Amino acid sequence: MSEITYVRGDATAPQGKGVKLIVHVCNDLGGWGKGFVLALSRRWPEPEAAYRRWHRERAGNDFALGAAQFVQVGPYLWVANIVGQRGMRTGSKGVPVRYEAIDTALGAVAARAGELGASVHMPRIGCGLAGGTWSRIEPLIERRLISAAVPVTVYDHD
Repeated sequence: MSEITYVRGDATAPQGKGVKLIVHVCNDLGGWGKGFVLALSRRWPEPEAAYRRWHRERAGNDFALGAAQFVQVGPYLWVANIVGQRGMRTGSKGVPVRYEAIDTALGAVAARAGELGASVHMPRIGCGLAGGTWSRIEPLIERRLISAAVPVTVYDHD
């Protein structure tokens, strides 16, 4: 079994050859405006537009915690919007991250990466505005992606 590759750099400019899938965590409120999503939106309008449409039309689709949406932004490049955060603020109910939702969504990411023959690229998902800890996220990535032989690169921004 391989392991997660850690690099310094920008997850919106994934390294390597072949089909790539950039994964990031979204909230369940339809909000898009802070954190890693800003870097995505500077490069491509499609992930934000697709996410906002997905949320707006949620009565008739699968938008919910644990869901994943795949948006093609180039011939060999996709973005996965995964809903792994309840709300946007830390409050009386704790931090917004929902580990079980990220785990479920990573299962869908593994399946799509397998279909596409893609490698997966991400910042330390769930650990920024969502308030999660990498020691809880990393095992989910290992269980869902690494064990399925999906190459994963995690980017630490300078």
